[in-house]
Amino acid sequence: MKARDGGRQAPVRAGATDVYLEFFGLKELPFSITPDPRFLYFSPRHREAMEELIYGIEQRKGFIELVGEVGSGKTTLCRHVLSRLRGRVESALILNPCISETQMVQAILADLGASPRGRDRLGLVRQLNEFLLDRAAAGVNVAVFIDEAQNLTDGGMERVRLLSNLETDQHKLMQIVLSGQPELDRRIGRPELRQLRQRIMVRCTLRPLDEVETGDYIRHRMGVAGADGAIFADGATRLVHRRARGIPRLINKICDRALLAAYASNARCVGEAEVRRSLRELEELM
Repeated sequence: MKARDGGRQAPVRAGATDVYLEFFGLKELPFSITPDPRFLYFSPRHREAMEELIYGIEQRKGFIELVGEVGSGKTTLCRHVLSRLRGRVESALILNPCISETQMVQAILADLGASPRGRDRLGLVRQLNEFLLDRAAAGVNVAVFIDEAQNLTDGGMERVRLLSNLETDQHKLMQIVLSGQPELDRRIGRPELRQLRQRIMVRCTLRPLDEVETGDYIRHRMGVAGADGAIFADGATRLVHRRARGIPRLINKICDRALLAAYASNARCVGEAEVRRSLRELEELM
């Protein structure tokens, strides 16, 4: 890809993002795929899922399920919920569920700020129970988010269910959020996991953005990054929506490349031509 400076063209450097930001008057990259809660766009579906997550945690419902396609924004939403609950709820986030029960309890304790004592599974579960009882006595709720939960084995699912047995006569000591792709819902629906399914009290689903929401999403992220006015033309956002199918992560990839294509063409507005160019280049990279 080449960028024009006046009538001349020069190769775009790997570090051209600084120029790209300056060219569009941005303070930071608007379409990074890292789960930054500041960039979270609240479609009605996202807002509903957020409210259900907060309700399930604050009301100590025990098991909560969050389902969405790859790249739909589940991790970003969970991080936003964690920031909203900070000060009222202590939390742990498990990003890799493909670990043993002992490792999971160790990870939960460590993330909650309690140094795991030893490697004995039963001893660690007792330590976790003591920690949770102590927090409950202090009026503190505890939530554990398990990301990519569809990757849990059946045995892992059962071990997580057993952890939910840590409770008092009044309420659950630990709220467990299982966040995963649609396969998670299908797996939990299997007969052998009916005990876990029956314990899920709150279910949230993140669906793809529609065409109007895709345009709002793009404008929202550009605004957070410091854009002054609309940079993506309506035709460009419609094309992005069709090709990304309303999935935020795909929207980010296409829009980031389209901005670079516009910069390379010295165009202050991203149109359909720049989006088509970005799609061709993304296909070449895949």
